[in-house]
Amino acid sequence: MSIIEKKEKNLNLLINKLNSLSLTYSQSSYEVEKIITEKNEIMRQKIEIEKKNQELIREHKYLKEKILILQSEVKKRSQLEDSFNQEIEELSQETENLVSEIEKWQM
Repeated sequence: MSIIEKKEKNLNLLINKLNSLSLTYSQSSYEVEKIITEKNEIMRQKIEIEKKNQELIREHKYLKEKILILQSEVKKRSQLEDSFNQEIEELSQETENLVSEIEKWQM
């Protein structure tokens, strides 16, 4: 169970306890209002945290996809570079062979 799930579970338990409180426990009106205010604040914070969590999940997904795209581009460029280097090496070898042939003909 993740930390967020544990906190959410504890929060839900606290909210349930707050909901079960009633005036039968001879609480003053002020205490009841205070508890209701705290309950409402906790619910507001929970909703805010859930929204932020969803935003972070979306951002994580976007960044993960972006990384995959960038990795693919890097791989393609690396392959192109390797191919280019191979062609340069082949041309260099051909040039050396041609120079060698020219030297033979000149002798």
